[in-house]
Amino acid sequence: MKNAIHLFVLTIFMLFSSYSFAQSVEDIIKEADKLVTEFQHNKVLELLLKADKQYPNNWQIKWRISRAYVDVGEHLPDKTDKEKEEQFEYYKKSFDFADQAVKSAPSESITYVRRAIANGRIALFQGVFSAIGTVKDVKSDCERAIQLGNGGNYVQALAHYVLGRTHLKVCEKSYLVRLPLGLGWGDTGKALQLLETANKLYPNFRMFMLELAKAYIEEDQPEKAKETLKKLEKAPFQDEDDDIVLAEAKKLYDKIKK
Repeated sequence: MKNAIHLFVLTIFMLFSSYSFAQSVEDIIKEADKLVTEFQHNKVLELLLKADKQYPNNWQIKWRISRAYVDVGEHLPDKTDKEKEEQFEYYKKSFDFADQAVKSAPSESITYVRRAIANGRIALFQGVFSAIGTVKDVKSDCERAIQLGNGGNYVQALAHYVLGRTHLKVCEKSYLVRLPLGLGWGDTGKALQLLETANKLYPNFRMFMLELAKAYIEEDQPEKAKETLKKLEKAPFQDEDDDIVLAEAKKLYDKIKK
């Protein structure tokens, strides 16, 4: 009888501990996501790195760490070689955590999207045509994220946006130059379709709208580009870089309005 009571108490304790674990991770994620909306990326990174030590196998924490490394890294100074190298280290760490998230949760779109974004940063840092394998990995991860189709509208919009932008970057070189490099798949028409989908899934987001306008220009549709850029001016402020995006959009509009 005494053993039965001990077993019952132990079972209740384990259930309570499991519940507390789930709640504590949930609270950390909630706090991190709130800090993201406030653009406090260094605090996000600090919070999540501590959480990762406490809960080392949690994919929700890992992909958020990957996001934080990019959010911090992209705003670091990059004038000197030393500064550029430090920034590059942030992108490599972003990739490492996203890669861990993919391995822990291979059926979740967001893990592939975050790995694609980290790789995209690495490719841009190294030069798209000097990092061909990385560019192909970006394409593969985005396509996998879209195929899985989960994570909600923003995650799917982001996957379409990154893939569409990748197509546009690849197409900066002519087809005959790209083809021997294994990048013949780049297609501005496909980029346009992907970016239109991104904007339908998550409308009025300035970064998505600017890239869509660029795709319209590449596809010789200047009127649609101008229409998109004018809508962008009225889009709400959502991202810390939205003012930069708006300034670029205005320059682009002035360039094509004639």
